[in-house]
Amino acid sequence: GGVARLHRALAQFMLDMHTTRHGYTECYTPYLVNASALFGTGQLPKFEEDLFRVQKLGDQGPAAGTEAGQEASGQAVPATMYLIPTSEVSLTNLVAGEILPGEALPLRLTAHTPCFRSEAGSYGRDTRGMIRQHQFDKVEIVRIDRPEHSYTSLEEMVTYVRSLVEALELPWRILRLCGGDLSFTSALTFDFEVFSAVQKRWLEVSSVSNFESYQANRLKCRYRDADKKVQL
Repeated sequence: GGVARLHRALAQFMLDMHTTRHGYTECYTPYLVNASALFGTGQLPKFEEDLFRVQKLGDQGPAAGTEAGQEASGQAVPATMYLIPTSEVSLTNLVAGEILPGEALPLRLTAHTPCFRSEAGSYGRDTRGMIRQHQFDKVEIVRIDRPEHSYTSLEEMVTYVRSLVEALELPWRILRLCGGDLSFTSALTFDFEVFSAVQKRWLEVSSVSNFESYQANRLKCRYRDADKKVQL
């Protein structure tokens, strides 16, 4: 009833904010991706246990995570796919292997999708109820930009997320993660947290990161600069 309508309204609200106020292009992306896509954005091979693997009925082939490097080199294993843990995977892979004209940058992309995560190792008293689910919806924003603009872009994205939590009148705070808490793909991450009146604690609702050239290297995302030279 009302909770389902609220769920839909929140997604519409965020998409409308990103597309009409922040200049992002709305995308509709696949929910199933191959191992190569996940290798490119950094989920494979390290985080395979957090993913849901989907195999065609009757296929008893090897675990696809072990094939991530082979897929990245062109030896595909088409029978095995993965459910996306975030639409960041689908959105970022739109430029995999591409050489973009410099004037096409920055690319500002957003999508609303379900996300699927096994949440391996997260079971316990503090994760009961609605806190950790195998399926949840998320509105993602991805910005692909020149290296020299990346930290300015990060600051802008932080501002956009801040505008959402403020518009919803949620009690919020922002944390800059220390080196020990950063994922190995990220150079700098900010987490947004809101206060749960029910649980009496802060819960992360958004994370904004700069991956610098990590994903660009893996996915071979490139562009031509003013001198027609190809750059990551």
